[in-house]
Amino acid sequence: MAFIDQLAGVRDGGWAKKITFFVGACVVIALLAPVAIVPAGSRGVMTTFGSARDALYEPGLHFRWPIAQSMNLMNVQIQNGEGDGDAASKDLQTVHTKVAINYHLDPAFAVEAFKNVGPSTDILAARIIIPATHESVKAVTALFTAEELITQRTVVRDQIAALLKQKMVRHGLVLDEFNLINFAFSKSFSDAIENKVKAEQQKQQAERDLQRLQVEAQQKVVGAKAEAEALAVQRMQITPELLSLRRIENERAAIAKWDGKLPSVTGGATPFINVDHSSK
Repeated sequence: MAFIDQLAGVRDGGWAKKITFFVGACVVIALLAPVAIVPAGSRGVMTTFGSARDALYEPGLHFRWPIAQSMNLMNVQIQNGEGDGDAASKDLQTVHTKVAINYHLDPAFAVEAFKNVGPSTDILAARIIIPATHESVKAVTALFTAEELITQRTVVRDQIAALLKQKMVRHGLVLDEFNLINFAFSKSFSDAIENKVKAEQQKQQAERDLQRLQVEAQQKVVGAKAEAEALAVQRMQITPELLSLRRIENERAAIAKWDGKLPSVTGGATPFINVDHSSK
């Protein structure tokens, strides 16, 4: 039994050595792999003992010298970022600005950016885009008053984007889109703007009310004038003959309505009717 146990221990130790050898061989093969893969959305920069070659490697499979050469990947896909910071307006108001940008590395500048700035697009953004964005925002904000920053927001955005684009393109970075997310001012200035807006709204309401009253007054004048003209026309049409005709018509209407009975009167003389005696 002891012999069997010893044999089993030898077998177990042999398998452990085999597994260790297999894992070690895989690691060595990975380190000494003579090929490098550049995935889609990236460009490769080959370095030989740390020195970058001028050749740009497109996505795909590329051969390299193990240990001596390494393939470094530069992301050329569109990326986005946000940032905020404080600046001063033309009228010395403190402005807190929040921006968002979309950008990408121009593939043709991947090797140059790798050599001069850093070995990744993220490092490019940290070293180039962030400072350039802050500088561009401050430079353009100083050209406008706080009120103009609000009323001319599109103009401000376009000017910041144009200045930032100039700074980025020198390093092979392309600005795809720039957005001003928000302008924030001090509480005292925000309150002043709100009060000014309310005053302007009240002024516009008062002007609308005045216009309405003026229209109503004009309508009344026009109506009174028309009524006066109508009465004047009626007066011109009334003649003695017309008055006589209207009186006769009223008398006939009264006779037509009479029922033949005399009215009853108490405490007075009985009225009489003029009777024509010529018939007797």
